[in-house]
Amino acid sequence: MRITTLSRYIRRLPWPEAFVPLQPRAFHADVVTRDSKGKPIKYKIPQSYDPYGPRPPPSDKIVQLAERIAALSEEERGHIMPALSERLKLPKLQPISTEGMDLGSDSGAAGAKVEEKKAEKTAFDIKLEKFDAAAKIKVIKEVRAFTNLGLKEAKDLVEKVPTVLKQGVTKEEANTIIEKIKAAGGVAVME
Repeated sequence: MRITTLSRYIRRLPWPEAFVPLQPRAFHADVVTRDSKGKPIKYKIPQSYDPYGPRPPPSDKIVQLAERIAALSEEERGHIMPALSERLKLPKLQPISTEGMDLGSDSGAAGAKVEEKKAEKTAFDIKLEKFDAAAKIKVIKEVRAFTNLGLKEAKDLVEKVPTVLKQGVTKEEANTIIEKIKAAGGVAVME
């Protein structure tokens, strides 16, 4: 009710000739201006967008410096940034921790680092590999005991073999859980 009253009031206001109130799209297919001589405004879209605008050409000194840098060997070019950082007294960059991120392994050195991390691993996942069909109920009971799941959830989890049963447990806890599953008739591994 209030919206319709407000819209009626706005329509009665005297509008400047340059401004045309928005009309529903169903009534107007094209842009209509009140001025009969007015033309719709067409905007030119640039081929490429440069947020900094046009730049002046570099000075001769900069061009000569760029040529000298390009003529340097790859090893010498590697020393430019540290030397500039020291000369300009730029703050030292702090290393960013990539712990917990999967960056992939591009070289053998990265593979060696991954092996070191595995040796230092403190949290483990327990994965149920398989179980005897006759011992299914016992395995479900053991899974319920250490996961605090309901009967249906534990049953669904066991039936999705191979599946991760519990994540982020200590090595001692993982070994006890694996032994309990083994005693119940299942095969579990620590990852």
